[in-house]
Amino acid sequence: MTTAALDRRTSLSIFDRMLMMRHFEEAVIQLYKQGRFVSHYHIYIGQEATGAAVLEALGEKDLICTTHRNHGHIIGRGCDPNRALAEILGRATGFNGGRSGTLHLCDPSHGFLSTSAIVGGCPGLATGAGYGIKTKREPHVAVGFFGDGALEEGLVIESFNIAALWKLPVVYVCENNSPGAMGPTQGGYPTATTATDSFIRLPAAYGIHCLQIDGTDADAVHSATTEAVQRCRVGNGPVFIEAFTTRWPGSSPLWPELATVTDLNEAWEPDRIAGPHADWVRHHDPLLRLARELVTAGHAKRAELMARDKDARARIAAAVEFAVASPLPDPATVLDHVFA
Repeated sequence: MTTAALDRRTSLSIFDRMLMMRHFEEAVIQLYKQGRFVSHYHIYIGQEATGAAVLEALGEKDLICTTHRNHGHIIGRGCDPNRALAEILGRATGFNGGRSGTLHLCDPSHGFLSTSAIVGGCPGLATGAGYGIKTKREPHVAVGFFGDGALEEGLVIESFNIAALWKLPVVYVCENNSPGAMGPTQGGYPTATTATDSFIRLPAAYGIHCLQIDGTDADAVHSATTEAVQRCRVGNGPVFIEAFTTRWPGSSPLWPELATVTDLNEAWEPDRIAGPHADWVRHHDPLLRLARELVTAGHAKRAELMARDKDARARIAAAVEFAVASPLPDPATVLDHVFA
């Protein structure tokens, strides 16, 4: 598939979300290198087409649960990057008053019920959200983002069973970034801990409608999500989407590194691409892919995309200034929000 199937407004909206995601994550890595925060964190670079296209297909009142690789989903949903960065830096102006940090970053005002850093925690929460939606007879859906490793947890299988039994309006989005890390075959099956030759066999066993897509193809992701959301809204039960991406080289170390730096010109001038990770940039970077497809489809000129990139960089630069200048929480509030 190509973005030729997407209209100009939709494709550019997805592109703008991806730009904000990408430059936000690059800023997070730089802030960590500067010693602005010390907690562990995970980066969403390389998976932006999946998150942005899924979020583009959702309504304002749909609910979202996400995992430890959460920054991209928060920013892609349109949440305030100023407050998001402030939260990561542990500042009082953050979404959660500096208490959640990076692994539990959350913004309920934009439909985020929770960010769970527990592997496999998110699908259970999304299933509960779907139960709440159905109980209230609301025309909304719940979406749960999680990685392929979550499918090794019993809670996830139990969630599939309950969602299928009760036909809950849940879209399970498995972002499988293991093919580039676990083997040359699509999906990297079988893994060291999972014997199945295809992850979709697990939800399919419960009668859940399943889709497998290229997670770097914004059109394919948007099309699959639109189908999934429509099925949920009319009461046909949950949908499982497995989106394949190739893991960004900077996510391979224990602590993320800025292995590649985005240069949108590389979308049209591949001779600029160099360095040890040139293959990933050339063949697996979803942002560069979408930029090329937008121009090819006639949805935008290069100059327009470069201007949008400049605007996104400026917004993130302003967010960095806001976060760094924000105060730390007042020590006197240390027991606020403690309920047990």
